[in-house]
Amino acid sequence: MSAPAAYLAVALIWSTTPLAVKWSAEGAGFLLGAVARMGLAAVFCLALARGLRIRLPFDRAARRTYAAASIAVYGAMLCVYWASQYVPSGLIAVLFGLTPFVTALFARWLLDERGLTPTKAGGQMLGLLGLVLIFHEGSLLGPRAAEGIAVLLFGIAINALSLVLVKRAGGGLAPLSVTTGALVYAAPLFLATWLVFDGRAPAEVSVPALWSILYLGLVASALGFTLFYYLLKRAPAGAVALLTLVSPVLALLLGHVVDGEPVTAAVWSGTALVLGGLAVHQWGAHLPALVRAAVDRAGARRREAPGAEASGRHRE
Repeated sequence: MSAPAAYLAVALIWSTTPLAVKWSAEGAGFLLGAVARMGLAAVFCLALARGLRIRLPFDRAARRTYAAASIAVYGAMLCVYWASQYVPSGLIAVLFGLTPFVTALFARWLLDERGLTPTKAGGQMLGLLGLVLIFHEGSLLGPRAAEGIAVLLFGIAINALSLVLVKRAGGGLAPLSVTTGALVYAAPLFLATWLVFDGRAPAEVSVPALWSILYLGLVASALGFTLFYYLLKRAPAGAVALLTLVSPVLALLLGHVVDGEPVTAAVWSGTALVLGGLAVHQWGAHLPALVRAAVDRAGARRREAPGAEASGRHRE
């Protein structure tokens, strides 16, 4: 698959995943929905890797990579599934747009990356203002929305930590190998969590929940994770970061139109601040050069405009 096709696929998957998580949790319980999704995805990825003859190494470096990736699959996804009971699906996608900010902090700590420029700090402040606005609005979204947002923020930190640990582990593994290994590690943890804290199968699972679990297991997990790791290796970092700008807006619109989720003016304003802060964080360093180039192009067009020279002589 080409990088542009993978990019489009990941954008669509990320936009639809929060709503599918919500539907699966409503119809089967949030823990059972997560267990079914991850178990299905693990079995499918194992079969796919075998069919494509992709090796699943189990040396020390590979095990470190699998364990690092499974932190996000288990920890972050568990937070998402719990919070989906109280937070609109579109808002889940918006909050996960904060991941690059948190990832930069972990990278500075664990990878010794010294990339926190004044521009990046300004972008983080904008994102923080948007988060405060959204968090304040949480009390109007439902009785436990503020708790859900807090749990989501914890999940975002777990996800960011996992990304940095995967990068530090290295290993040069195939994207499908990383996805499969992470799912094999995480699926038993989900099963154990369900057995300890619930352990009861519902008498009936709705049809939308079944379809959502199938979609999440086969598409969002197996395909989505694999394509994301593929893009991390092949696509420019800026292009991958752009996904966190596109997907939240699509997810907000989808949740509002398809599921009737409330999207208040404050939520839209907070979303704009978060996404604007992300844009400044990722590309703000290039802003002065872009402004200068735009001014130069405008000046060149004025000089080249018909009659510009004649009108100048006339004014003299």
